[in-house]
Amino acid sequence: MTERKPPGVDFGSWVDKQIRDAEARGEFDRLPGAGRPLPPDVENAYDELWWVKRKMAREGLSVLPPALALRKEAEDALQAAYAAPSEPMVRKIIGEINDKIREMMFKPPPGPPLGKKPYDVEDVVRQWRERRADR
Repeated sequence: MTERKPPGVDFGSWVDKQIRDAEARGEFDRLPGAGRPLPPDVENAYDELWWVKRKMAREGLSVLPPALALRKEAEDALQAAYAAPSEPMVRKIIGEINDKIREMMFKPPPGPPLGKKPYDVEDVVRQWRERRADR
């Protein structure tokens, strides 16, 4: 039960008394994180999205500008095409990523430039065939 501050008592001294009484009762003995150093990001300036950033870090998520995200997606698509089980699948993967690249080239979002052109489908298919022959 919380005790009300008596009239005429300085708020600071009343709070200090409440803390001393709680310590005497042992209410701070088993707090989570007690006795451990503060996480390093506590010293940073206040950021109202701190909890979002911490959650994203815990979940292994990141947010990239659209052009950088598409560059990463294009690299992943190329690797997926090289690992594809069939030529039609290679063409499908490269065709889909090329559509996204062209769309961003014609409607660039704010942020860094894409700096990537569509893949040459025939060149990727040729490389896919060579890699399969090497196996």
